[in-house]
Amino acid sequence: MTDVINGNAIAESVREGLSACVDTFSEAGVVPGLATVLVGEDPASETYVSMKQRDCEEMGLNGVHVALDADAPPGELYDVIEDLNADPEIHGYLVQDPVPEQIDYREVLRRIDPAKDVDGFHPENVGRLVAGNPRFKPCTPHGVQKLLAAREVNPEGKDVTIVGRSSIVGKPLANLLLQKAQGGNATVTVCHSRTENIDEKTRGADIVVAAVGVPEFVDSSMLSEGAIVIDVGVNRVEADTEKGYELVGDVEYEGAAEKASAITPVPGGVGPMTRTMLLYNTVKAASQQEDVAVDLP
Repeated sequence: MTDVINGNAIAESVREGLSACVDTFSEAGVVPGLATVLVGEDPASETYVSMKQRDCEEMGLNGVHVALDADAPPGELYDVIEDLNADPEIHGYLVQDPVPEQIDYREVLRRIDPAKDVDGFHPENVGRLVAGNPRFKPCTPHGVQKLLAAREVNPEGKDVTIVGRSSIVGKPLANLLLQKAQGGNATVTVCHSRTENIDEKTRGADIVVAAVGVPEFVDSSMLSEGAIVIDVGVNRVEADTEKGYELVGDVEYEGAAEKASAITPVPGGVGPMTRTMLLYNTVKAASQQEDVAVDLP
């Protein structure tokens, strides 16, 4: 029988460990602080940051949100970044992507203090990840690692195929799984829009990670019997529902579930882990900046 990997339950377990860390901070008179910055009124981004702020409230973190108008000049955003870099009560923050066209997101990332870059996207933190000495692991790839570990799936020696090469998921996850470290030592293939015969690459894999942003791109014909399938995608597709849409992943779930030995659902799989690992990185940042030792889960 296929093991449906419950990301909500695993995320809750990690959060319990983080709550213990927050208690330790409280004894030291410290409240970990996380700030979110949103430029414009993109509905999806507004939903993401509101969920992150709600997570802060539930976890007992100091959640701060900064909203700027869609036509805000780059300098206004840079001033906010400078203020957050200097604020001792903010241990980590992120600028929600996408940003309006007048703002260069790469320049935004370069201006964030690497010690507060809890998304793990600053060039210095990317370099540390590739070198095998990460300060912060990007949230979704780290969440995938945690999911596998929770199901006692050791990537060591296994063939992993990642479909998608984004800087947010595909490339950092490949680097994590390649590392000569716990949760790594895999043989990793990364597929993308220029890859020929992707189905051959996925069928040869023990673990398939779908992170391509195309609804139900990976179907059962692309999987070997007993493969472990991690679906990172979240896509809205039209459906005869009250909302007029439903959420589906990058994997055609019903068919894949019949063939896989384990699979993550959408929703309720990788998504809860992404938000939880942002809290994890914030707690870790606070520990480093305040010199308070905590036992990270």
